[in-house]
Amino acid sequence: MSRTILRSALYSALVSLAVASAAQAETADTKTSAAPTNAAPAMAGLPDFTGIVQKNAPAVVHVEAKYNGKSARKASPQARGRGAMPPDDPQLDMFRRFFGMPMVPSPEEQQHTSLGSGFIISGDGYILTNTHVVDDADQVTVRLQDRRTLTAKVIGSDPQYDIALLKVDAGGSLPAVSVGDSRSLKAGQWVLAIGSPFGFDYTVTQGIVSAVGRNLGSQDQPYTSFIQTDVPINRGNSGGPLFDLQGRVVGVNSQIYSSTGGYQGVAFSIPIDVAMNVVKQIKEKGYVTRGQLGVMMQPITDDIAKALKLGSNSGAAVTQVNPGSGAEKAGLKPGDIIVGYNGQPITQAADLPPLVGMTAPGSKATVSILRDGKQQEVPVTVGEMKRDGKAALAAAGGKSAPAASGGSTALGLAVEDLDGDTRQQLGLKAGEGVLIGDVTGPVATRAGLQPGDVILMVNQHRVGNAAAFREATKELKPGDTALLLVRHGDQSGFVGLTLPKAGADE
Repeated sequence: MSRTILRSALYSALVSLAVASAAQAETADTKTSAAPTNAAPAMAGLPDFTGIVQKNAPAVVHVEAKYNGKSARKASPQARGRGAMPPDDPQLDMFRRFFGMPMVPSPEEQQHTSLGSGFIISGDGYILTNTHVVDDADQVTVRLQDRRTLTAKVIGSDPQYDIALLKVDAGGSLPAVSVGDSRSLKAGQWVLAIGSPFGFDYTVTQGIVSAVGRNLGSQDQPYTSFIQTDVPINRGNSGGPLFDLQGRVVGVNSQIYSSTGGYQGVAFSIPIDVAMNVVKQIKEKGYVTRGQLGVMMQPITDDIAKALKLGSNSGAAVTQVNPGSGAEKAGLKPGDIIVGYNGQPITQAADLPPLVGMTAPGSKATVSILRDGKQQEVPVTVGEMKRDGKAALAAAGGKSAPAASGGSTALGLAVEDLDGDTRQQLGLKAGEGVLIGDVTGPVATRAGLQPGDVILMVNQHRVGNAAAFREATKELKPGDTALLLVRHGDQSGFVGLTLPKAGADE
């Protein structure tokens, strides 16, 4: 068959199909008009977000944190991990060149700049954002919707909850958001985000709540039960507000789940109730405390459930009770199964830390346990979780003992003495531990050491000041390994640092 004949046959077939479709449509219309009672109900209209945006956009700010010298390297990995900084992307370079994106920094600038979002919570200039947007910054500025740029002071922050409180002086009252109640959120509800993804100011995205009470595990903010949404959240949205349909803030946009660094339909927001609790504590005492039961737990596996004759895998198995803790005084034991806390069910081990963390230290809580097949209600006095060195140092005004500082060039660590107040806040004894003030080398960086960590021992020898640390590390040579006992938060562990040999690539 020739191409001409084939084209003609194809054209004829398409015409016939179109005529048949039109006839079917006309028949359908006739039937519909003849029998209106059988018509499908009209679809409900989608929500109109314009009123929420017009009212609240002026209270959303663009946050820019700048770092100089050594602190730039320190800030970049954390900021990238949470989405505060745009990734290195050829497509972004194209947009920057041809479409003019002055708010997206070049790859060189990214090392020294963190971009994010924030929102004004009171007319006198208090602003909420994420800690990872401004952590360790040398200068923080915010830009308002009216294009004013103001210098912001970091009043306080909490890395565990990833919430930072800023303050600006605008010379008058500023527009502020209305704070809602995140505890009433349910999966399926509409929500709206306003922020600065990739540096674009006042970008609006919408979606629904995918889940509430989402725990990301012990390695990533174990004391936060996140709001999970499908709202498009990208780098630069960090710290921005999440609104409900009443125009009230119900969350602080914080993280995305992504293998590429871009939006993939899974975003996480910190409940506003958690964020405002942080604000209250920072304003009242300059730091954040969390409750602590004093137990170690693990999930209920099939084998554990079978051995204990449990009806399901719900709950958390107690594996250790810390001496002197509220749990020990209340009589909790290894082998107990925690199934509830203050009336809230515990279905997995990750459910408990956020609930305990939000409990004020010194208050009473009721822990529901299964022991020997019987459920018991145990009253426990909640203790106070020890803070990490960085938080304690910030609460002490950012000062340790400046007269005695030093470190190890080979290990890439700068350390500082701890003063008595900071030691007390950390739960350390006199002459115990030395504070990491800065991480300057690749060996320590790769090992995960951070400013604020406390070194307790070097090669099995206790160190209680910077001079003792220098003495313990001065004989280290290329190829040697230093074994450090490091306290991070309320946990201690050994870290081995092997000094690179001469000529080794770093």
